[in-house]
Amino acid sequence: MNIAVILSGGIGSRMGSNIPKQYIMVAGRPIISYCIDKFVQSNEIDALVIALDKQWIDFIQPHVAMLQLPVYYAEPGETRQHTIYNALKLIRSHGGVDDDVVIIHDSVRPLVSSQVIHDCICGCIANDAAIATISVKDTIYMSTEGNCITDVPKRSTLHAGQTPEAFKLGKYLKIHEERSYEEIAAVTGGAEFAFRCGMKVFLSKGEEINFKLTTPEDLERFEQIVNSNRL
Repeated sequence: MNIAVILSGGIGSRMGSNIPKQYIMVAGRPIISYCIDKFVQSNEIDALVIALDKQWIDFIQPHVAMLQLPVYYAEPGETRQHTIYNALKLIRSHGGVDDDVVIIHDSVRPLVSSQVIHDCICGCIANDAAIATISVKDTIYMSTEGNCITDVPKRSTLHAGQTPEAFKLGKYLKIHEERSYEEIAAVTGGAEFAFRCGMKVFLSKGEEINFKLTTPEDLERFEQIVNSNRL
C-alpha cells in the first residue's frame, strides 16, 4: 500500500496571517485541500493521513468527506519529525506492514504534480527512501565563521530538497524507535533523518512549480496561478 501523510501542524509565522497558512482560503478553498486533491488525483494513494491540531479537524472534514479512500488524523508533535513519528505509529496501528510506502508531503506545497509523486514512490520502492529535489542554480558559498568564505561546493553535486519524501514503513519506523527524543528533534527533514540513520535515500525529480508557500509573496504567486485557471 501507498499511504500519503500530509503535514499540517505548522503555524506559518512568516506568512503574517492570523491562522496557519495551510488553512488560508484561496478561491474558496483552504490551501491544504489543493494538496489533498493532488494526491488523490495521482491514483497512487491507498490511504491518507493528515497530521493536524484537533481544532482544525471539523474545518478539514468537508474537504475529505467524499474521498473514496480511508482518511485518518494524526496528532502533531513538538517538532516536524515527531509529527512524522506520530503518523508512522498511527499507520502501524491500523495494520501498516513493513513494505508499505509512506509518502510525506508539506500541506503548503499545493502544486505538486502526479509525476513528482509517482517518481518519488518509485525511487523509494527501488531503495529505502526517496525525496523530490531540484538542481541548485546559484553558486553556494560556505562560511564556518559567518562572514568569510571557507568553501565553495561544486554546484553539480547540490540538490534543493522539496517534498514529497517517501519511506518504507518498516525501516523508517524502526529508526525512530531506536533513537532518543532529542535525536529525533535534532533533524530538520525526514530524508536527513533517514540518511543519518543509514537508509539509502534516492533523489527523485522535483519541479520548480512545487514551491513552498512561506511568505506573502509565495501566497500571491499561488493565488495568481489559481486565478489564471491553471489548476
